[in-house]
Amino acid sequence: MKNFFKKTVNFAVKIKSYALAHKIISIIVLILLIFIGSWAYGKMTSTTGETQYITTTVKKGTIISSVTASGQVESSNQVDLKADVSGTITYVNVKPGDKVEKGKLLFVIDSKDAQKSIRDAEISLESAKISFEKFKIENSSDNLNNDLVKAYDDGFNTVSNVFLDLPNVMTGLYDMFFKSNTTTWQWYVDWYEGQVKTEDKDEVKIFKQAFIDSYNKAKTAYDINLNNYKTVTRTSDNATIETLISQTYEDVKLISNAVKNANNYLDFVNSSIQKDNLDTPAILTTDKTLLNSYTTKTNTHLTNLFSSTTSIKNYKDTLLNTDLDTQSEQLSLKQKENSLQDLKDKLADYYVRAPFSGTIASVTAKVGETSSSTMGSIITNQKIATLSMNEVDVAKIKLGQKTTITFDAIEDLSMTGIVSEIDAIGTVSQGVVSYSVKITFDTENDSVKPGMSVSASIITDSKTDALIVPSNAVKSKNTTKYVLMFSTPLSTPATGSQGTPSKIAPNQVTVETGISDDTNTEIISGLKEGDQIVSRTITSTSSTSTKTTSTKSILGGGGPGM
Repeated sequence: MKNFFKKTVNFAVKIKSYALAHKIISIIVLILLIFIGSWAYGKMTSTTGETQYITTTVKKGTIISSVTASGQVESSNQVDLKADVSGTITYVNVKPGDKVEKGKLLFVIDSKDAQKSIRDAEISLESAKISFEKFKIENSSDNLNNDLVKAYDDGFNTVSNVFLDLPNVMTGLYDMFFKSNTTTWQWYVDWYEGQVKTEDKDEVKIFKQAFIDSYNKAKTAYDINLNNYKTVTRTSDNATIETLISQTYEDVKLISNAVKNANNYLDFVNSSIQKDNLDTPAILTTDKTLLNSYTTKTNTHLTNLFSSTTSIKNYKDTLLNTDLDTQSEQLSLKQKENSLQDLKDKLADYYVRAPFSGTIASVTAKVGETSSSTMGSIITNQKIATLSMNEVDVAKIKLGQKTTITFDAIEDLSMTGIVSEIDAIGTVSQGVVSYSVKITFDTENDSVKPGMSVSASIITDSKTDALIVPSNAVKSKNTTKYVLMFSTPLSTPATGSQGTPSKIAPNQVTVETGISDDTNTEIISGLKEGDQIVSRTITSTSSTSTKTTSTKSILGGGGPGM
């Protein structure tokens, strides 16, 4: 061991001596070793060729949908006063030259029909609310469970009533056909066969055997089911009672079939006897009367047993479907609420108000006449933006919608306004249809001059507390929209990496989308808050965690003391 240690020390001394004597070669070798190690480590840790995924989380937020357009600032403009509905004018509140404030009532159109529609909708809504409350009471868990319990109890009672009659029916059939005739000492089933004419002997055997077979089948099932009935009580579990009802129903069908075949047998015998104009035997008449009463009893029991089975099934289905039925009732109620609100919103269209402060230039509306598209005009010194919009965007906007306005010439200035006028007829230029839209500013700013170029963003819809995802995460295939999502969420990307590599491809999850803005899209169904989805995919990216060291620092450390 000492010799090995001594040899090792001597070898290290020789290496040191060689390194001191050949400094340049030693440094080059050391650098080569470092670079080779760095290259090998980079190869082992490289993700070149692997697809990387940048993910994001589904969250709730506010999303605002808008359309944009450009135009110019105008001043001292004359704006037509228009009604959004047609009807008889009942009130004119201005004349040319009148100065009016923004929002002043100018004209009123007969709204009796609209108000009647609102009243009807209010009554319909109240009726729907009452119906919904009754539905909730009738379909409460307690009531539905009580109904189901009663259905099982009624079913057990029905079976009990059946077994009050079945013993008499089975005994009656036995006595009728399988007891001996005191005169001939034959079973009556055989005695009846002997009453037919010779030419009917072969055919009567068929009727006789059909009855005997059906009776034996019914008797076997009856005996088994009778034993089952004796072991079941009304406090037995629901499945046991339901099975008993089902078995009893099948048993009664077999007995009913045996009674039918007995009737067929006796009818054939009686028909054969009467061929010779002989009188029907009294015992046959008595047996036929009994068989008819058995038919009535079995048919009644079959109806009651089927009713019990159906009642239990219906109450069980109602319990399963209660949540869906409740949602359906809620949607119906919501539709009536929305219909009422739409009618109330539309009622405002029957009252024409000043879109801004100004001077009435003309009045063409007259009381008693039918409102036309233009009822007058107003002049204002207030600045207005006139925009040019294409036919797709203009279909999305309405009077009164909020607008954000920016100016090319004035940086950092943003103003708000509302849509005050929309052209009813577009202008066609080189096959392209455009519409003029006027935006009234909410405030005045002296920096804004007539003729300035403006850009306007008109808010067409907005939603709060909506599920939103980046728009670039939503893909389309034909008419279907989907997002990419991993079954197991990916880990946080490594430091310095844009995304997380994965050899397993993500799944396509179909979604239903709502409104969207410049960056985000609303998700109506298919995802929930907190879900991780893929927002972007990166392919053929090299991302290593190789640790590098400065060549300068290595050389700087060299010298006689290395």
